[in-house]
Amino acid sequence: MRLPPGPTPLPFLGNKYIIPKSSPWIQFEKWSHAYGPIFTLWIGRRPTIIISDPQIAVELLEKRSTNFSSRPRFVVMGELYWDNAGILVQPYGKEWQIRRRMLHQALNPSALKLYKPVQEAEATRLCGALLTNASSYEGLIDRFTASVVFSIAYGHRIDSMDSNIIQQRLGFMQYSASLNVPGRYLAETFPWMKYIPNIFAPWKAEIQHRGKEEAAVNMRLLSTVKEDIRVAKITSNVPDSLSKLLLTAREADPASFGQLSERDFSFVPASLFGAGSDTTASTLCTAILMLVTNPEVQDIAHKELDHVVGLERLPTFDDESNLPYFKALCQETLRIRPVAVLGGTPHANSVADIYKGYNIPAGTTILSNSWAINLNPRYYPNPHRFNPLRFLSADQRTLPYLPELSNEDISQMSPEKQHPAKEGHSSFGWGRRICPGAGLAQNSLFIALARLLWAFRITPVQETDGSDRIYDTFAYTQGFNIRPQPFECGIHIRDELRRRVLTDEFLKAEKVMSRFPPFEE
Repeated sequence: MRLPPGPTPLPFLGNKYIIPKSSPWIQFEKWSHAYGPIFTLWIGRRPTIIISDPQIAVELLEKRSTNFSSRPRFVVMGELYWDNAGILVQPYGKEWQIRRRMLHQALNPSALKLYKPVQEAEATRLCGALLTNASSYEGLIDRFTASVVFSIAYGHRIDSMDSNIIQQRLGFMQYSASLNVPGRYLAETFPWMKYIPNIFAPWKAEIQHRGKEEAAVNMRLLSTVKEDIRVAKITSNVPDSLSKLLLTAREADPASFGQLSERDFSFVPASLFGAGSDTTASTLCTAILMLVTNPEVQDIAHKELDHVVGLERLPTFDDESNLPYFKALCQETLRIRPVAVLGGTPHANSVADIYKGYNIPAGTTILSNSWAINLNPRYYPNPHRFNPLRFLSADQRTLPYLPELSNEDISQMSPEKQHPAKEGHSSFGWGRRICPGAGLAQNSLFIALARLLWAFRITPVQETDGSDRIYDTFAYTQGFNIRPQPFECGIHIRDELRRRVLTDEFLKAEKVMSRFPPFEE
């Protein structure tokens, strides 16, 4: 038996030199048309399987998750830099399961309810800042998501992206990403190089030094929460946070946490920043880009928000079930431009397997191409059109504020094949490696976008000749996580009544967040 087909590899080099350095997911989509929805690329002498159909992803990554929930070996980033503490790149096994269980305790549906007041307050702070500084919307969105994540992870808010703790965290993220550039380090091809003494391998000494710096910061953040609890004496006086929940759980059940050192324990809440801050900010930027280029969608969202919420208060999480079009708008945003465009960190199979006659050797890297999956016309007719109507059920299509459906709208609601995921898209990953912060991210997206659209209208920039600027909805950054290239737009308060409501609610939000002190460093 053989691997799935794919481009012919060169001896020893594989397909390395025909894989584009820019937006490779687009070329992968083209290859899926030539070789099929599951095909093989060779990076040197190591095979990588690319999945371009959600049904195949379900078959392998979910129904066979026991076999396909591991990771490829990350010698430099995983072993030398993080010393096997990072849950993102850990292979499937007991240590990963312990960390995953810890995250689930703090990110299950019951825990997520505890964080909603913070998300509502921070969404209001975001809108309040947009009143006076709308041109800086991207930085304000970054601060919103960073503050939500840090408040939830550590019980401390973020007031500025210039704060030392945020600059440190962003630096760690950028550095770790730089370690994972294919072909940069020979140690990925020859793992024995990790054992070369540091005196003969300055590159290794630098990586390990930087890793110790990140570990020290993670430990210091956890110590801050411990001190908060000690000073408060009664933990109920300390804001609910992931760190507080985990520390309390460890005290109640030390045996379950005993296999993790304090250093490894500190990496669990730290992992929330990488999973839930930049990714959610990127999705919100995509939403703004899609709304400024699709004013008819914005008009319907405004009508629904006004119909359900009215003019005298801000939307809340209690409104969510009564806002089907707006929820569909959030789903369509996640679909049309998945942040983890290549499915996030790759999977690997821990044992050899066979799929439809194809051999998949143990340790094969598995990538699900979210770009190809989310833009597959068999599942999403006219996939490049931003149309939330495709996520509405039959009984939701007759709501009084919806326009009369065109033939094209109706055709987009009748795809050739139904996506197997409950949400109708797979932008958070698959199986046991699905993003543990997916629920948190969806809540932040919903409440921030709901309050932003309730209060503001988003408009194109006017060119010197009076015409609306034309935006390129394919102009995105490169890397493992993508976001729109910076773009200008107008963000205007819809009327003076909303300005007054927002101003009053901003003061209340500041009071809510006063319980979460900013980091002093």
